[in-house]
Amino acid sequence: MGEVDPAFIQDPDHRPKLSITEVEGIPLIDLTPIISPDSISDPKAVEAVVREIGNACRDWGFFQVINHGVVLDKLRKIETAARKFFALPLEEKRKIRRDEKSVLGYYDSERTKNVRDWKEVFDFTVEEPTLVPASPDPEDKEETEWYNQWPEHPPELREVCEEYAREVEKLALKLMGLIALSLGLPENRFSSYFKDQTTSVRLNHYPVCPSPQLALGVGRHKDGGALTVLAQDDIGGLEVRRKTDGAWIRVKPTPNAYIINVGDSIQVWTNEKYQSVEHRVMVNSEKERFSIPYRLNPSHYTIIKPLEELINEQNLAKYRPYSWGKFMTNRKLSNFKKLNVENIQIHHFRVSE
Repeated sequence: MGEVDPAFIQDPDHRPKLSITEVEGIPLIDLTPIISPDSISDPKAVEAVVREIGNACRDWGFFQVINHGVVLDKLRKIETAARKFFALPLEEKRKIRRDEKSVLGYYDSERTKNVRDWKEVFDFTVEEPTLVPASPDPEDKEETEWYNQWPEHPPELREVCEEYAREVEKLALKLMGLIALSLGLPENRFSSYFKDQTTSVRLNHYPVCPSPQLALGVGRHKDGGALTVLAQDDIGGLEVRRKTDGAWIRVKPTPNAYIINVGDSIQVWTNEKYQSVEHRVMVNSEKERFSIPYRLNPSHYTIIKPLEELINEQNLAKYRPYSWGKFMTNRKLSNFKKLNVENIQIHHFRVSE
């Protein structure tokens, strides 16, 4: 066993258990009725899918989808390019290392809950440039633009990333429509929030770790945005905290499936009818692992608050409105420095009862 730098070591309470709880649980939903050209003619099959998605969002906050319409060739291409990129020498990758000024690109010292993650990443946004607030300060009205940093090698990385993002965007927006329907709302209820989206895609590489019982690929966290569409390889490592008992459940890889989870924004929009749940990533002492999360995020000027249609005198709004852009830029700061305070969370906006 090699030595692990103390920066990576989790508190004893949060260290992973190497015995795996892999149970049937996270729902696997077949989207054929939605994606196939005949879907118009079978409203009952569509209703069944909408109901399955609503149940999964309510009970788990996570589900997997198959027959999702994403062209698998695009996924294979981005996976191959990601492996080539991460195989480059460190000095080559660090030529596009991100920092507080250029927040996109390569990074190898990210922290979650102030503990360093056992991973390296490459981040890019779907809209270029992406418009965001210049600072988290509520009084500062200035905007800035984020631009992607692309490496020289592999030369095809930019094109395959952009093609893949366009392909997954269709699925992510389709899923937002199905979630709206599951809430009894019009299918396009969320559409306006994504006009100038701040959506990003990440390529993750989790190297082999000598002490998988001490470190995590990503520590426990919830996603702040709307929806995450995750492609993972066949190694597996994603664990979800089960709502019923708090146990960590390993998500078994399903070939050609996407793992979907609702983010904090949906939790607030639905006034907690659907809740985002904690998840984390295990590392492996024998095999490296790759994954690609597509994180669907609203425009920076979106004010996140419970939807009027879902609140009434019996179900009062549980959150104060907040700016998505300010929330996101505040979160970004913690990527670059160890903070002495808890990173901003939606519970900071929760109305006390």
